[in-house]
Amino acid sequence: MYLRPMAIRAKPTTLEEMEARRTAAPSDKPKRVISDEEKATRKERVAKAKDALARSVGLKGEHVLAGRAALKSYLQRLNEPKQPDDAQFDALVEAPFKAPPKKKSERRF
Repeated sequence: MYLRPMAIRAKPTTLEEMEARRTAAPSDKPKRVISDEEKATRKERVAKAKDALARSVGLKGEHVLAGRAALKSYLQRLNEPKQPDDAQFDALVEAPFKAPPKKKSERRF
């Protein structure tokens, strides 16, 4: 007879622990202030990235998969402080649509 291993359950937190976590001192990190110009740029980039994702749905090829994955990870990491510059972003948006150059074989006999 085979016995299934049981999942180990986490210890339930008490009401006091939950309250202590909630009322704990806020972190000492300074809040990042985003200017209106940054917000506008960000909004425009999100629209471009979503448009590129929508247009690349029916395309085939390995470069499409990699390009779509890069766009999705860009959208997931919007809140990180380090963002790509304009040239990198344009390359990111065009990646699903540009096939990589074919490798030339230098096999001469």
